Amino acid sequence: MKKVVVIGNGMVGYKFCEKLREKATPSEIEITVFGEEHIPAYDRVHLSEYFAEKSADSLVMAGMDWYKANEIDLRIGELVTSIDRQAKIVRTMHGQEASYDILVIATGSSAMIPPIQGVDKSGVFVYRTIEDLENIISYGARIKKASVLGGGLLGLEAAKALIDMGLEADVIEFAPRLMPRQLDDQGAQMLSEKLQALGIGIHLSKSTSVIKGNGKIDALEFSDGSILETDMLVISCGIVPRDELGRKAGLEVGPRGGLVVNDQMQTSDPDIYAIGEVALHNNQIYGLVAPGYNMAEVVVNQLTGDGVSKFAGNDMSTKLKLIGIDVASFGDAFGERTACLPIIYENKSGGCYKRINISSDGKKLLGGILVGDTSDYNMLCQVMQNGMALPPQAEDLILGSRGGDSPGGAIADLPDEAQICSCENVAKGAIVNAVKEQGLEDLGQVRACTKAGTGCGACSPMVADIFNETLKSMGKTVRKVLCEHFDYTRQELFDLIKVNGVKEYDELLDRFGNGDGCETCKPAVASMFASIWNDLITKQEVIQDTNDKFLANIQKGGSYSVIPRVPGGEITPEKLVVLGQVAKKYDLYVKITGGQRIDLLGAGIEQLPAIWEELIEAGFESGHAYGKALRTVKSCVGSAWCRYGLHDSVSFAIEVENRYKGLRAPHKIKGAVSGCRRECAEAQSKDFGIIATEKGWNLYVCGNGGANPQHAKLLATDIDSESCIRYLDRFLMFYIKTAEPLNRTSTWLNKMEGGLDYLRDVVINDSLGIGKQLEEEMELMVNTYKCEWKEVVNDPVHRSKFRHFINSDMPDPSQKFGLLRGQKIPVTEQK
Repeated sequence: MKKVVVIGNGMVGYKFCEKLREKATPSEIEITVFGEEHIPAYDRVHLSEYFAEKSADSLVMAGMDWYKANEIDLRIGELVTSIDRQAKIVRTMHGQEASYDILVIATGSSAMIPPIQGVDKSGVFVYRTIEDLENIISYGARIKKASVLGGGLLGLEAAKALIDMGLEADVIEFAPRLMPRQLDDQGAQMLSEKLQALGIGIHLSKSTSVIKGNGKIDALEFSDGSILETDMLVISCGIVPRDELGRKAGLEVGPRGGLVVNDQMQTSDPDIYAIGEVALHNNQIYGLVAPGYNMAEVVVNQLTGDGVSKFAGNDMSTKLKLIGIDVASFGDAFGERTACLPIIYENKSGGCYKRINISSDGKKLLGGILVGDTSDYNMLCQVMQNGMALPPQAEDLILGSRGGDSPGGAIADLPDEAQICSCENVAKGAIVNAVKEQGLEDLGQVRACTKAGTGCGACSPMVADIFNETLKSMGKTVRKVLCEHFDYTRQELFDLIKVNGVKEYDELLDRFGNGDGCETCKPAVASMFASIWNDLITKQEVIQDTNDKFLANIQKGGSYSVIPRVPGGEITPEKLVVLGQVAKKYDLYVKITGGQRIDLLGAGIEQLPAIWEELIEAGFESGHAYGKALRTVKSCVGSAWCRYGLHDSVSFAIEVENRYKGLRAPHKIKGAVSGCRRECAEAQSKDFGIIATEKGWNLYVCGNGGANPQHAKLLATDIDSESCIRYLDRFLMFYIKTAEPLNRTSTWLNKMEGGLDYLRDVVINDSLGIGKQLEEEMELMVNTYKCEWKEVVNDPVHRSKFRHFINSDMPDPSQKFGLLRGQKIPVTEQK
């Protein structure tokens, strides 16, 4: 029997044990593992979730029972202090010993702590372990303002954690841009602006020279002489390989640290292997989990003689969500390795930046950067990794194909050897074969069988696409479940909520779901609750989107918008005066919107209830500009004023908007009514548009403007007002009940089998026999409408939640404003 000892029980150490036990029985290989921490291996990739769950159990990758069942001797709370290479024995701080035939060092890394004066003060932490997080949480409960030293991946994760704790957060980065290893200047600038809009202070090109304070931190002093006051500092300036054991044992170490390994992951001692962040392969330390998993598999193959036995390096492509902001980079992100042609798309108003680098001959994709919208990341990686042919117009890769196909090609076009899950090294063919040969019927089974998507999770959307395409090819019905926590489609879950009278997320999860939920299902369920029960969205405090939490859109600099409803764009002089008075009293920026309303921008959280109290007193209602709900019904002046107008478009727009105001849906809804075919209200670019004809109204549906505009489709012609309302009732309720989360009506129609003809049959011809039901459900929504802001203003409990600090009524002191053309605008240090 061969004895294998593993030093380190982190993610990579655990993965090595899992893979080795899959290929070698206890009678063949005996495994002993030493873990320094007092709990088994846990998921460091999702470490920030600990701030929400406050439970280490939710992060543990396998409990003690798993190690016992697999006859693995796991010794936690045991720090190995020495390696005797001659006797082949390791010793611990508590005097334990273990002999080995093969030793695997998986000690990972520690946080790099820069030599800054005062770094030993109270209130200074690193961000690496659950113990670190517990200390941060404990200290953070007594303060208001915290800072993060380091603007890389982990630093921004730490900033998210501080925001989740209700603290004011600043990020200090030595480089001139955030995430300097993943993003170029434009991408980093876009990310910086989005973070600042969330109220996070960004300080670039700053070198911290002194941590000030009497025993505990109270400020940071930079080399340029500037000072930033702060109550806590979290250091995230990179990693240092924990190579001290190997160094002490005489193993070869790189000039900047790390145990030097060959392609088989052997150190200078052939019986000692190193994997993960402690290993230096070809002068590179890999700080992602996927390369560590691949290293573990290489060593397992060495020991069992099965599979690939060489580590050839890893692509450092990565996709992550930083404080709700999607960021990704892949391949040659900066176009530095070879001659290339960059293609860049930037939409500042939409907060989206995309860059791809293609070969100079225009035939291959080399790499790219995505900020704000990373939906195409997985497919772009596959196009790059598999050398797939580019579309005739390469910009389609980031702008979308005008023909409607997937910009990078279809899932079916990927070769079987295409690597889908880099963490577990799972190819497309393995997923397809598992589904076909083992009759897998849901994504949970696919993950359990192939392990695809069980690492960092970035590949999960593509795994789901492959699963669905495979089922389709087998002639089976595809159910697109909401997420891994609910084995139901949105439509099925919608019906379960309604039939069973469920009104609380926890109850829904207990009865029909599993796990703890996620950022996909929580806001989707909150939206369904609002659509079904027409209840106050703030009652679902834990799960709704950020904008719904404060019933306002957050703006750059951390202030909020106030947008009252102005049905049809018609407003009395008296109400117009009130808007001006409120804007002047609370020093708000004023702008006419594209939807015929008035934006009042720059309000602090604590000001919102007082502002709305005055507006409601004047007869205004919530405009739902912050929600996935009806926004506006735009109108032209119609026959009342226009010499071309055929009908009174203003009156009809007001009637329609007042009917559907507050209606919650999978995505925002916009409408318009034009008084003639000259279309001054732009009705054909809306989710529903009504255009006057000589005989009545034409009803258009499923259009939208924005980054990917789509003309609305003609649903009904020359109908009277009553028929128009009836068809709209059916159309909107059918959309609310059947669309997937965050799908606009245009996307919903594009995915609908049968398209417009089928929709027309359902809405106008009542082919499903549900017309009366849809109308009754809409009537319930109309009759139970309440202005959300009126409810909040009149409820002391809800009103008390509108404060920037949990323990203080003070406004946010970091918000700064300047003047532009006589009105306030947010300013940042960079400006």
